[in-house]
Amino acid sequence: MNAEPANEPISKVNPWRNIPGRTFFIFLAAVFFTFSAMGFLGDIAGMGLQSPIRFVGGVALSGIFAVFYAYGGIRLRGSFWKAFLPLLVLQIAVMSFLSNWFPDAPRPAQRNAADTARLQSRLNFDTEATTFVVFLGYAGFVFVFVSESRRHIRVHTEKAVLESEMEAAREIQQVILPGSGESFSGFRVDSVYAPAQQVGGDFFQILTDGAGGILLVLGDVAGKGLPAAMLVSMLVGSIRTAAEETAEPAQILSTLHERLIGRTRGGFSTALAARIAQDGQVFIANAGHLAPYLDGKEVALPGALPLGVTGGGQCEEMSLTLAPGSRLTFYTDGVVEARNQSGDLFGFDRTQAISTETAAAIVEAAVHFGQSDDITVVTIERLPA
Repeated sequence: MNAEPANEPISKVNPWRNIPGRTFFIFLAAVFFTFSAMGFLGDIAGMGLQSPIRFVGGVALSGIFAVFYAYGGIRLRGSFWKAFLPLLVLQIAVMSFLSNWFPDAPRPAQRNAADTARLQSRLNFDTEATTFVVFLGYAGFVFVFVSESRRHIRVHTEKAVLESEMEAAREIQQVILPGSGESFSGFRVDSVYAPAQQVGGDFFQILTDGAGGILLVLGDVAGKGLPAAMLVSMLVGSIRTAAEETAEPAQILSTLHERLIGRTRGGFSTALAARIAQDGQVFIANAGHLAPYLDGKEVALPGALPLGVTGGGQCEEMSLTLAPGSRLTFYTDGVVEARNQSGDLFGFDRTQAISTETAAAIVEAAVHFGQSDDITVVTIERLPA
């Protein structure tokens, strides 16, 4: 239920999105200081003859354009040329403007002692300034490297812990959900559960009704991942507790609704409960779930709100007969919501067309088509006497 949107292609993900703001600022500052050294080196190459405006502009623009190049390269990645070419043309135009409007001072044919002293002082300043800005840039890069390395280690550690917890949750969920091939006298029961992630939001229980029949409860909670799995665990426990007191489908769904409405915040679930008596009489109550198929035909069920929704919990019970050799097929919306690469849904027509096949075949068809949500299929066939 509520399948999450597809992840963004890696080529379109903004690498800056998860970087702390301070680290982002320091990185760009380090780029600025490092490449502003080109302005000082240009003044050294010109023997200190640049005008003050051109000198300051050359230093500032060298750093500023380097920041633009760095940001554009990381942001656009494979499409960097879209920013590089316009920036290069702009940089050449601006530097040419400075050179034409603020030309170098004429180079003297001879230098006296005072000119030589001023030149030496200018070159010393350029050398010291170059050393200083390169040091600032280097220090900034080191800070970014160290801080991002620490953050990378912390994120991977947290991810490993989360993966361990998810694996533990998956193992618990596999234990509490029935395995395939449950045996019931007079019936052939088959079930397949295929979560879209490590843990899922689908749940089902196949129990005896205490009189030789079968009690099935199947549903799909809102959401995904660990929160959905925890809600599933609570519902499975509630189903087993409720089944000890009654086998009436409507009463079981009412009990589950009370557990959800009183113990969760915003959590809700579709659910369907069915009791299949030994003589083939079937009693079904539905709370917003998909209707099952009987020998390839959809069973008409009265509508009702999902469990956990205000005003829900009142489910009308209907009955039908499961003749010897007939089959009921129950499923969750992960089947009909399977989506291929073209964006087409598996849909109800395809689902109905294969509803007489085994649970494994139905799940395999949906997964092969393009699984996007948890998939559960339960088939119950009444065996000939």
